[in-house]
Amino acid sequence: MSQSATMETIGESPKEASAQVIAQHAATLKALPFSDTRDFDDAARGFLGTVENARIVSPQGRVVWSLEPYGFLSAEQAPATVDPSLWRQSRLNMHHGLFEVVPGVYQVRGLDIANMTLIEGERGVIVVDTLTSIEGARAAMELYFKHRGKRQVSAVIFTHTHTDHWGGARGVLDDETLAGGRVPIIAPNLFMEHAVSENIIAGPAMLRRAQYQFGPFLAKGVRGQVDCGLGKSMAAGSVALLRPTDHIVATGDKRIIDGVEFEFQMAPNSEAPAEMHFFIPRYKVLNLAENCTHNFHNLLPFRGADVRDALAWSKYLGEALQMWGGKANAMCGQHHWPVWGQERIDTMIRQQRDLYKFAHDQTIRLMNHGLTATEIAEVIRLPASLEGAWHGRGYYGHIRHNVKAIYQKYLGWYDANPVHLDPLPPVESGKKYVEYMGGADAILARAAKDFARGEFRFVAQAVSHLVFADPENQGARAILADTFEQLGYASESATWRNAYLFGAQELRQGMPKAPPRAAIPRETLAALRTEQLWDVLGVRLNGSRAEGKRIVLNWNFTDTGETFILNLENCALTYAAGAQAADADAGFTLSRGALDEVIADFMTFPEAVAGGRIKTSGNPTRLGELMLLMDEFPRMFEIVEPKRTMAR
Repeated sequence: MSQSATMETIGESPKEASAQVIAQHAATLKALPFSDTRDFDDAARGFLGTVENARIVSPQGRVVWSLEPYGFLSAEQAPATVDPSLWRQSRLNMHHGLFEVVPGVYQVRGLDIANMTLIEGERGVIVVDTLTSIEGARAAMELYFKHRGKRQVSAVIFTHTHTDHWGGARGVLDDETLAGGRVPIIAPNLFMEHAVSENIIAGPAMLRRAQYQFGPFLAKGVRGQVDCGLGKSMAAGSVALLRPTDHIVATGDKRIIDGVEFEFQMAPNSEAPAEMHFFIPRYKVLNLAENCTHNFHNLLPFRGADVRDALAWSKYLGEALQMWGGKANAMCGQHHWPVWGQERIDTMIRQQRDLYKFAHDQTIRLMNHGLTATEIAEVIRLPASLEGAWHGRGYYGHIRHNVKAIYQKYLGWYDANPVHLDPLPPVESGKKYVEYMGGADAILARAAKDFARGEFRFVAQAVSHLVFADPENQGARAILADTFEQLGYASESATWRNAYLFGAQELRQGMPKAPPRAAIPRETLAALRTEQLWDVLGVRLNGSRAEGKRIVLNWNFTDTGETFILNLENCALTYAAGAQAADADAGFTLSRGALDEVIADFMTFPEAVAGGRIKTSGNPTRLGELMLLMDEFPRMFEIVEPKRTMAR
């Protein structure tokens, strides 16, 4: 079959769901308890008011969040192109506005992928998690004030380190309030260290991969993005990091915040490397942050992160039951909707506890029988009691990729088969596979037949080799895109669906046009320790260009009293704190604030020197030589096809 014939057979986008996908959806409708509609009642309970279509606009007129494009989810019955279980979750995530959990405790939901929880104290309101964007956080506060009256913010709590829980803090605390220093910002121990490492050091690669996880460039619709499992999507507004002023360091720690007692539980290395739960005796409300939400969560998100500890996660939920079981009348998390009633709360926690424990233990059991990660994913099945629990479904995480994360945590990427020890990279192996399989036309002919039989997983594997061997082969791109599309239509997991459909879109249309990466905000820079700034600089050093070079620079910060030696040798950039080198090539005396302004593009380094903000000694041009060795990371890079420009 020729390439052109293959394209005519497969057709153009968008496609209908195949017979095999439709049959799978029919089986899902029979297998799961769709008659249980309690979640819909809970998601609507306590509604006080909202913003029309949850539409949030920046001061510049840019829409940073809106649920209007998801109007198609008003249909109760799932279309053939969306898994019916995912359709159900997507409809539940459409509830938006201000909701009363119990009198005195409120949540803003649906104005972001995450929730803002508001707890009324004696003088003001305690804000738990500040959403992703500054614009979203401001809109959430305005909505709360509209329905509950204007109150001062008496404290801010960050439950954990992910951006959607702290990025909007400047929309809750204005400059005057921050300058006064009277409002505590409370977070789990090591919050800053992990917030930086997860979101800044690995940020460029993580943000590109997140496009596949969340699908922001996909059209919203029944053949496109419908949800993210945790919520609709990521907000597109302004983000800034604020440094906490108070850290919770141990389970059992308590705080009296604006007259309200909080009991805390530490949960590090669960959903986030720094995370915590809390119980409020006054309101009998339990908040388990992001560790007990209405889906099976990720143990390793597609965007990338440290592998999460399923065993520890399960133990934290068990400990929460021991601490607070039978005490809470309401349980709310920082995603999704609350649960009410002691029996239902305790049942959900037990099931979530056992979900992570089952996944962990059975993965390790099969691993110790010699099964590899992919083999474990093929044979593991949840028990019926967990399979039928809606909150345990894999809308965000999924058993099939979570077991691979558990395997990776214990044994790493290598499955001990030497064939996988040092394989050829995708382009080189793709060319050899095409040669071995008899050439492009032979592959496409077989792929078309397997596609018709619904063997989508193998078609994707086989044709991907051809795309990497010859990315200009339009027949290969077309059938691989169509195959990804059917895999996406079949996926219950929103993240799987988004990844498949975005892969299909990029094969058909190329990478989306995206503006250049913005500078790190000055507020975020100010929250970083100087050591963290040097760490960020170190990962930008192009080792090849630095071959044979040695540069030593002294730094003296007048406002913090810090001194550093920044040292380039052996193609690595290192630093020593509290020291100055006698043989330094140059020295710089300045405030940390001045350095932050230079990095944030408020002024150039020469402008800061000319303005007296930076004093130099020795040969300051050596800093310029160092900066010429730094990479600028692209916002976009190829994923489903070969890299056009390989980094060196």
